[in-house]
Amino acid sequence: MTIQIGTATTLKDFTHRDFLASSALTAALFTAALLLHPAGAKTDGKGPEVTARSSVSSSSPTQRR
Repeated sequence: MTIQIGTATTLKDFTHRDFLASSALTAALFTAALLLHPAGAKTDGKGPEVTARSSVSSSSPTQRR
């Protein structure tokens, strides 16, 4: 019967193969995180830049009081 990788309960049961597998998975996790969130990306902290359209009719001027 073989022991599956990652089922070690104590540090004594942690084999070289377990170490290599966990190191590879950790490297893949950090690579994915860097691809999704590049280190050089800067954020301004502002919300989305949205311009509102206002329809102004020039045919009927507003009356002043």
